Amino acid sequence: MDDVLLEMRGITKRFPGVKALEDVSLAVRRGEIHAICGENGAGKSTLMKVLSGVYPAGSYDGEILFEGRPVHFNGIRDSEAVGIVIIHQELALVPYLSIAENIFLGNERRGRSGFIDWNRTNAEAATLLASVGLSENPVSPVIQLGVGKQQLVEIAKALSKEVRLLILDEPTAALNDVDSAHLLDLLRRLRDQGITCIMISHKLNEITAIADSTTVIRDGRTVETLDMRGGDVSQERIIRGMVGRDLDSFYPDRISTPGDEVLRIEDWTVWHPVQQRKVVDGASLSVRAGEVVGIAGLMGAGRTELAMSVFGRSYGRDISGRLFMHGRRVRARTVAEAIDHGIAYATEDRKRYGLNLIADVRANVSAAALGKLARGGWVNGNEEIKVAEESRRDMSIKTRSVMDSVGTLSGGNQQKVVLSKWLFTDPDVLILDEPTRGIDVGAKFEIYTIINRLVAQGKAVVVISSELPELLGICDRIYTLSAGRITGEVPVDQATQENLMALMTKEKESTG
Repeated sequence: MDDVLLEMRGITKRFPGVKALEDVSLAVRRGEIHAICGENGAGKSTLMKVLSGVYPAGSYDGEILFEGRPVHFNGIRDSEAVGIVIIHQELALVPYLSIAENIFLGNERRGRSGFIDWNRTNAEAATLLASVGLSENPVSPVIQLGVGKQQLVEIAKALSKEVRLLILDEPTAALNDVDSAHLLDLLRRLRDQGITCIMISHKLNEITAIADSTTVIRDGRTVETLDMRGGDVSQERIIRGMVGRDLDSFYPDRISTPGDEVLRIEDWTVWHPVQQRKVVDGASLSVRAGEVVGIAGLMGAGRTELAMSVFGRSYGRDISGRLFMHGRRVRARTVAEAIDHGIAYATEDRKRYGLNLIADVRANVSAAALGKLARGGWVNGNEEIKVAEESRRDMSIKTRSVMDSVGTLSGGNQQKVVLSKWLFTDPDVLILDEPTRGIDVGAKFEIYTIINRLVAQGKAVVVISSELPELLGICDRIYTLSAGRITGEVPVDQATQENLMALMTKEKESTG
């Protein structure tokens, strides 16, 4: 067992009323990329929090061995002291501090006087940035970076701590295909340098491409560890371990029968809130009843900005263009007006903008249409509970009670609450921004099934996604965006990842 860097034996972790982990065991070899898979709520992140000291020794049963010796971590600093560093799915960067300040936060480079040596700090930060493929100025504020580059800054931060075991929780969940590929290449280079990685991911295509071993966890228990080095472990094989059965298809079958046009925008232009640049430039698109329309584009192409500006001008300034619902021009100058006209938008960031995490399921489901439950200015609490219970049943939301806090639910079930909230407004068109980000393959299938049910009822659905296979699997037509401009409209039976990517990277046509 000399090649084993980490062992976790018989890990059991309990919370009030629930056993999150039960007798979980795991062995990670030196210099490998070890993937951990499982459905939302299976216990993956809990296991890594045990390992990294977020849940300290004594709060769980079992033992952890690092380099063959038992270790007991009472906090993050203890695990980092031996070279174990975790990067959580929600990046822990301070937006208004510089890149260098973020890299060495809590690990400052000090001079003889005890004060921070800024020359050394910035020089070492530049070296670390170069090692992860970034050329940014280390004094630049982190807020100026996209999510993909922020992820790389987090890895540079880990490298500054002389990391030996790097844990990444959903590292590509918020990244597009290009940024994801760049990150995976970096992990391969780190592996070649002798750094061991544990990666939690729902993107099975990435796991089969990069992992040396994959441990599957289901319902808080270890199911199996698969050797991936032979290249003969398929995504279907991993799914069978995750959900305990075969999935006939990643995407449910649907017969498309589009009807009349529901939503149309023409020559839609949006300016950045504070910068002198267009983020959406003369975009035009339409969606019909009973149709799923996709919007594809690289990070920064303007997909979310387009959706939010249509939804009550909740993003941007100096917005111009025409908006039609059922062939009639309408004005949706506020979110309330957009909802009144039958438009709903489910944000890509459900935890920050889509949900009140400390509120219960009941309050979240009714939040966007409380007027439907009000009598004389008071919300009918019994009706609110009834609506939430109907949503829990219809959407198969896994929770003990609609009075449970949304923050205690898994990512997939949180997403179902977001959908329930907007469906309660009874929209004619539902815009879904990254609806399956950060959720497992089984929950994704359920979300796709819900989308199919909506279009079968005559709803129009717009899906924004960074995953091209997802758009190809669920859409009828796909629009492509590049630098804020619509560069193509492709029927799904004529679309491929290659021709979509060509349109997504299309340069602005010269007018000279």
